[in-house]
Amino acid sequence: MVAALAVAGCGSATRTGSPSGDSQRKLVVWDWKSGEPAAAAYVEKAKADFAQRHPGVTVEFVAQPYDQYYTLLGTASQSDKAPDVMLFNGGGQIRDRAGTLLPLDRYVAEDRSRLAGWEAFSEDGKVYAAPVTLQGHPIYYNKTLYEAAGLDPADPPKTWNEFVSGCAAIKKTTGAACFALGNKEGFGIQFFLSGLGSGILTPREYDDWIAGKRDWTSPHVRRIFELWKDAGDKGLNNRGANSTAMFTDIFTVFETGKAAHIIGLMSDIGHWKDFGEFLPPEKIGVMRAPVVTDGATPSLPYDGGIGYAVAKGTKDPALAADLVRALTSTDALTAFYAEAGAITSDTTIDVSRAGPAATAIASEIRTGRPALHVALSSKTLDLMGRLSQQLLSGSATVDEAVEQLAASDRTG
Repeated sequence: MVAALAVAGCGSATRTGSPSGDSQRKLVVWDWKSGEPAAAAYVEKAKADFAQRHPGVTVEFVAQPYDQYYTLLGTASQSDKAPDVMLFNGGGQIRDRAGTLLPLDRYVAEDRSRLAGWEAFSEDGKVYAAPVTLQGHPIYYNKTLYEAAGLDPADPPKTWNEFVSGCAAIKKTTGAACFALGNKEGFGIQFFLSGLGSGILTPREYDDWIAGKRDWTSPHVRRIFELWKDAGDKGLNNRGANSTAMFTDIFTVFETGKAAHIIGLMSDIGHWKDFGEFLPPEKIGVMRAPVVTDGATPSLPYDGGIGYAVAKGTKDPALAADLVRALTSTDALTAFYAEAGAITSDTTIDVSRAGPAATAIASEIRTGRPALHVALSSKTLDLMGRLSQQLLSGSATVDEAVEQLAASDRTG
């Protein structure tokens, strides 16, 4: 990441004028971000960029509630009332709906080298959305709790045994839990799988998982869910993990020093900037997954986080695609980083002034790997969420959970 924020405004992709004659005078955008204060400057930059080239076109942003977003989007699509441009999470949510979207490859060719995270918005070799943020699952830790327990905050544990031993020392000294875990929505298992998976699967197993050749009979795959259950059974998590919401109750547990670690995010919530409101930036550490399996190679798990797509039925595809390009311009993404703290998809934006945690995350992007949970279908992720709650409550066994997940994964 190279360009300083002061000159980042010069980095937007060069575009020609109106690509389509602006035959459609209004574009409607659905998302769940545009109504948030931290995204206001980002949206305004994008709208201003677009308006310079298309002064006669109205752009209407409709912010939908996230917990109903995909249901509302599905209903609108079925009734031919879909918006022109819409926001998606990377992975299963967009891949499941690729048939309703416009392939963007020919419109975003100039942006491919500047932006990262395209794979999460691709299906069958075609791109269906342009990435806005990079979403990953760094393991954050509280350096103050490490110091109180006599641990070296500059040298976090490298193996699972060291990790558990350190957590015991922190618990004894400070009373803090090892993990801050919120699994009320069933999202916690996704963070656990991706955050710790590179320390459990071998490099070959990791590659095969991402490529769709998942071996659910592997003892290392089973080990992921064993550790999930063990962490709950042995009291490594905060109390009431199954009744604690990931968004955003669990982040408060970490911020207030009630847990030493959290598998968080790197986009615009539950991340280094959020934590910095409670913890001094120099006390927020970022560590790699502790090694559980000999030969495992820990890495930062990340993909494209959120990205804007175009409905296949939009009246003017080129116009809508150019709005997507405005929403992923360097000017707009710089504003999103500066206000929300998001690690954006634009690799030309320098984050070194944001503090050690953001710098540590950015340094890992070059060698990072796709997140394990993003490779799964939304149906399998929903099932995994329910099973993860049952594993923590003791109403399902690891073997039962893995067997059901394997069956779901086979059927897509």
